[in-house]
Amino acid sequence: MKLQVGKIVEGKVTGITNFGAFVQLPNGKTGLVHISEVALSYVKDINDHLKISDTVKAKVISVDEKGKISLSIKKAIEEQQKLEAGRPAEVEFVSKRSTAELSFEEKMRIFMQDSDERMSDLRRNMDSKRGGGYRRSSSAHV
Repeated sequence: MKLQVGKIVEGKVTGITNFGAFVQLPNGKTGLVHISEVALSYVKDINDHLKISDTVKAKVISVDEKGKISLSIKKAIEEQQKLEAGRPAEVEFVSKRSTAELSFEEKMRIFMQDSDERMSDLRRNMDSKRGGGYRRSSSAHV
């Protein structure tokens, strides 16, 4: 099976890291789905979206000269949504997160969810810096 950029392929998740997931393709090769290409919304923890041995559909977004394969589950989902909506699959949106098909309420819900997650991360980081941190002793040992 020859891999072509733009083609949707099915594979099995064989490994998960903090930056993405490795997917075994039918031709025996392995591709990488970067964490930013896992879902339509912001992905904080990839383990909330994928597990090892999950079967996924992904779009081939690049194959470099060394044979490194980059995949996108997000783009495969977007393409499937376009097909279901009766739009031609060739239409590509320039934005990183395509929200053209979503209602205002859905866009707002996604925005608020992302915002809440980021705010809670900031609060957690600030709380950890306020107390329990390293403090210098007023009498230094010489």
